[in-house]
Amino acid sequence: MAAVVGLLAPVCLADNNNPITLDTSETLFAVLTAMNACGYDVDLNMSDAQRLNIRAEVQKNLKESEEAQGTMTAMCDWYVAHRGKDPAHDLSQYVSLALYLQGPPHFLPKVKEDEMPPDAAPIAAFGAVLERFYEKAGLHAIWERHRGSYAALMERYHMPLAKMVFDTDIYLRMQSGGFLGRTFTIYLDFLGDPNQANARNYGADYYVVVFPSPDPAVSEPLKMAQIRHTYLHYLLDPLGEKHFSSIKRIEPLLQSVKRAPLEESFKTDMSLLVTECMVRAIEIRTSGNKQTAEAMRMQAVDDAVKQGYILTRYFYSALVLFEKDPAGLRSAYGDILDKIDVKAEEKAAAAVQYASVSAPELVQLSRMEDRRILFTAEQRLKAGDAKGAQELAQQALDKKIGDQGRALFILAQVAVANKNMDGARENFQKAISAAKDPKVIGWSHVYLGRILDLKEEREAAMVEYRAALTTGAELPEIKAAAERGLQQAYEPPVKPQ
Repeated sequence: MAAVVGLLAPVCLADNNNPITLDTSETLFAVLTAMNACGYDVDLNMSDAQRLNIRAEVQKNLKESEEAQGTMTAMCDWYVAHRGKDPAHDLSQYVSLALYLQGPPHFLPKVKEDEMPPDAAPIAAFGAVLERFYEKAGLHAIWERHRGSYAALMERYHMPLAKMVFDTDIYLRMQSGGFLGRTFTIYLDFLGDPNQANARNYGADYYVVVFPSPDPAVSEPLKMAQIRHTYLHYLLDPLGEKHFSSIKRIEPLLQSVKRAPLEESFKTDMSLLVTECMVRAIEIRTSGNKQTAEAMRMQAVDDAVKQGYILTRYFYSALVLFEKDPAGLRSAYGDILDKIDVKAEEKAAAAVQYASVSAPELVQLSRMEDRRILFTAEQRLKAGDAKGAQELAQQALDKKIGDQGRALFILAQVAVANKNMDGARENFQKAISAAKDPKVIGWSHVYLGRILDLKEEREAAMVEYRAALTTGAELPEIKAAAERGLQQAYEPPVKPQ
């Protein structure tokens, strides 16, 4: 990552250990440039001219070098083979990866596989193909030529961002640096979809990656609302963790949102739901100006409640009183929670006609314990603890943690260990449909082929081996297993007497 640039000098915080950073990243630039070279064209006509300029310079370098063209072909074949369900997912996935890769020229992962964000782990090998493309296509020289443009982009953000942080801290009467060991980083780049912003919470670290619109007339060209939403999470998430007992008391309210169109995490974690409701209440309460009609704000509250954020109305009313109190939110937070009438809120929630869909939450959460759950399940399975592996994989499915295809693959392997071939077959088929990782998909086809061989359905088995060969052609172990399956029907190894 590039050297950090202090954000809040105009706000004059008392200390120099400012946890808020506005920055650019050559690693992010390289990953996004590679995506663009491989056909990522989303909203290209709405992007800053620098995106077109950078793409043109890459193409020029490629035309001048057959070796560079070869590295691009290999990289783009890999990229296409690992493409997700839609361009927005791809962008989000590669942003996650960029945040966890070391800087050029090698692009190695910063952490172990089980510590990678769930969406980045399946594409971690992209760093190896990117390394060759980065060198042969001359990406570093292109990055250096555009450093001035990136610096100007940061200057464009500096004061609006400082004002947002200052205004938010003043309203909540909290200091951004009040939680030691936590960071909030905003990365800027020209090469993504200007209609998208990607926000992440990885443990104590919060990130927002923004692709600004070049047109000042566009609503929210700087994406400041999305940045502020993430910043509010940065400030409020620790408060929920600190007041565990108060959160636990109102946990029965989770039953009231089971039928709401919320992401699963909000239906199973009261702390997440509380924080999101309070964030939305603050956003609504501070929207517009003093002349903004209260009716418009109350309509926004109603909309939030209908999406399943059932405590938004309570927190909105609590904020009216909070604004008249000199105490900061950190001091008032516990009292606000303790005054929640669970029975009254359950009754109010029962009367809500929930919307059919909910807008997706901006901030993606990746808690360490969540990231490790599938890795731990795999380790349990290798150690012969099929029951423990099954429990963890099922937990990941129920809470929608990590790659659901990977969880189904583990359950299928557990079924194989338990000699439940029908259950294994069903879960391998589900894994193929749900997985994004070609390793999971390839091995699922291999296992299905073996199951069909054992059932003496040779033609159907060969279809699965061919599918495995197509999916896992770049993975030697899968390729070898699929080729063996095509040469002769699978027979289980004979156990020694």
